Amino acid sequence: MIINTGSRTDIPAYFSSWFYRRIEEGYVMVRNPYYPEQVTRYALSPDVVDALSFCTKNPGPMLDRLSALEAFGQLWYVTITPYGHEIEPGVPDKEKVMESFCRLAEVAGVQAVGWRYDPIFITEKYSLDYHLKAFRRMAGRLAGYTRRCVISFIDLYEKTRRNFPGVRSVTKEERRMIGREFAAVGREYGIRLYTCCEGDELGVYGIDTSGCMTKEVIEEAIGRRLVIPRGIKPAREGCRCLLGSDIGVYNSCPHGCIYCYANYDKGTVEANLRLHDPTSPFLIGESRQGDRVTRARQASWADDQLSLFEL
Repeated sequence: MIINTGSRTDIPAYFSSWFYRRIEEGYVMVRNPYYPEQVTRYALSPDVVDALSFCTKNPGPMLDRLSALEAFGQLWYVTITPYGHEIEPGVPDKEKVMESFCRLAEVAGVQAVGWRYDPIFITEKYSLDYHLKAFRRMAGRLAGYTRRCVISFIDLYEKTRRNFPGVRSVTKEERRMIGREFAAVGREYGIRLYTCCEGDELGVYGIDTSGCMTKEVIEEAIGRRLVIPRGIKPAREGCRCLLGSDIGVYNSCPHGCIYCYANYDKGTVEANLRLHDPTSPFLIGESRQGDRVTRARQASWADDQLSLFEL
């Protein structure tokens, strides 16, 4: 099975000490974000976890202890965009992030590390031409350190509209121009382009439109064939990604990106961060009276290890 860490917050950037302690102790406790009294306990053992999946804007804090993850398969996505601090106030200098990306690929393996250039939006400053030039520059810097880049276009969730007033959707003509030009750059640098939940319109340019964390992508990253149980289905329409079993918490990422869908507002994030204890099995807070804890039923999906394990 897959343990995901990146759909709700950025664990590598801000909670690496907590995560490595969870690996040492071999388990993690996760609250259901919609029914907080429901808690799932996951084992963090390579016997039942085929891959740890990370999505981060800054892998740097994880790099010095990566040897602790050697027993696990890994899939990393590092988001590197051309936006400044007015858009991504907490994200480090992009040159430093690209340096960390290359170091990560040297340790985890080129096949395990992907680049995310998303979300894409168009403004007077971040024009279509700006994106085309920025993407080429970054692709040249990351060439040889990744084989995969995921692009997506901004989704105008209610939270996004509130935190990013004036933002607009990317037009069909702009999407097609970006898809065509980015795919051409990717071929030049040995980087295949992917989209996720963006439909099939960019497939004509050779872009894989099936999703960013599909069975095939994970298998390539970890170098093992997986047999996905029948009951495991994609978490959303529009892609074939395996996104369940996420151990993160919404409203806990200090990056402060104004397009973020996972944070409600700055005040909520700050309140949650005050509850973070690196020694707790929960990312945010502790156990509470009335918690109903369920031990996850976990099994390896590798085709050579099909026995069922239960905590």
